[in-house]
Amino acid sequence: MFKKKEKKEEESTAETVVEGVEIAADTGAGAEVCCQELTAQLAAAQAEALENRDHYLRARADLDNFRKRTQREKEDLLKFSNETILRELLPVIDNLERALQHAATDGETGLLQGVELTLGQFGKVLEKFHVVVIEAVGELFDPARHEAMGQIESAEQPPNTVVQLLQKGYLLNDRLLRPAMVLIAKAPAAPVASEE
Repeated sequence: MFKKKEKKEEESTAETVVEGVEIAADTGAGAEVCCQELTAQLAAAQAEALENRDHYLRARADLDNFRKRTQREKEDLLKFSNETILRELLPVIDNLERALQHAATDGETGLLQGVELTLGQFGKVLEKFHVVVIEAVGELFDPARHEAMGQIESAEQPPNTVVQLLQKGYLLNDRLLRPAMVLIAKAPAAPVASEE
């Protein structure tokens, strides 16, 4: 009986050992599965971190572009803020120039000198605000700077050349404030041969 008991204890110990190996085997497999899960989670976290970094860089670039655009718009606003008032002054200058032309033909020197002084002052004001007169006569017609009011036949000038200035044009900081109204040259018509 004593031997039977020892045998039972040995069998039970063997089962425990076998169960322990199985447990150990399960622990190794579990560790491997756990390691794979952790590796997958790490890869997912790294991918998410890269995606978040990409979003951050894009947002930062968008913010930088917004700042630059805002700064550019602010500079343009300051640069061209006087455009409306200057556009209103231009007809006054035109009328003063017409008065000078009229006074020169009538021979009134007092009026002529006063208007010349006023026109000179206006010229200084325009210069102060970076307004420049568009040169037109003798230049090729440029639709971005000139407004053609008509054509004149001319043998002396090549076609599409400005031959007469009707109203001056102006630029404000190299941007068109008002186009010059001009007459442009066109080739003379060929003489019509009369049939006899």
